[in-house]
Amino acid sequence: MVRMGTVWDRAVEVLRGRANILAPIAIGAIFVPSVINRAVVLFADPASRTTAIVAALVALLVLLANIWGQLAMLAVATHPATTRDDAARQATVRLLPALGVIMMLGVLFALALVPPVIALMRAGVDFSQASAMQSVPAGASGFIGLYSIAFVILALFVGARLLLLNPVILNERRGVGAIARSFRLTRGLTWRIAAVMVLFAIVLLVPTMAVQAVVGLVARLILGGESLPTVTFLASVAGAAVTTVFSVVAAAFTAQLYVATVAENDEAPLGN
Repeated sequence: MVRMGTVWDRAVEVLRGRANILAPIAIGAIFVPSVINRAVVLFADPASRTTAIVAALVALLVLLANIWGQLAMLAVATHPATTRDDAARQATVRLLPALGVIMMLGVLFALALVPPVIALMRAGVDFSQASAMQSVPAGASGFIGLYSIAFVILALFVGARLLLLNPVILNERRGVGAIARSFRLTRGLTWRIAAVMVLFAIVLLVPTMAVQAVVGLVARLILGGESLPTVTFLASVAGAAVTTVFSVVAAAFTAQLYVATVAENDEAPLGN
């Protein structure tokens, strides 16, 4: 039986022994792209068409870098003998399959948000008005509330079952089939994984908000209120640093959960 405590202990061992490989990957593929993307959003001219194109291109490159970084960190955290070059090669080979699966799931996620929008449109809500959501009829509001609760529960369930999606794509060279494979590996672990995900989200949110608030306050005191974009950027950089650290922790945990579930199911040895 897979025990979350054991998985965490193994993840900590990975972090202690492989931090020198994981850290550069996280900085280069998670932290730096996030900072660049935030700089483009804050400092570029929002009215310029060229800026919009550049921002969209940067956002796509950031997405690719993030996925690549996650795959590379998973490679390092899964196999103790994986070098930085090995991880880079494996992540590069599996980048496009991972992107394809993630985009497909993103489309499905977007479609799941359509019913509340249709309900609002049928209720006559004018989305062009800033106060549109303040005038939602009671019937539509009740439906949206119930739908939102059901959506959150379902999203938590599906998110837990898909936690091993990237490790499967990376280690087993699967595409869309990685979805079913992840569901099989997480069978019987759904709500334990969901609990870990919620706890992790809370632990991530609190220090991120705290760091951003402190850095933003200090920067505003030093630079003054007229430098709001710079203050916001510095706070974002601090938040990105915290998020990057947690991305490394998440990669180590996910990789070791994958190793544990494969062993539990008496699967073939891991390999690439």
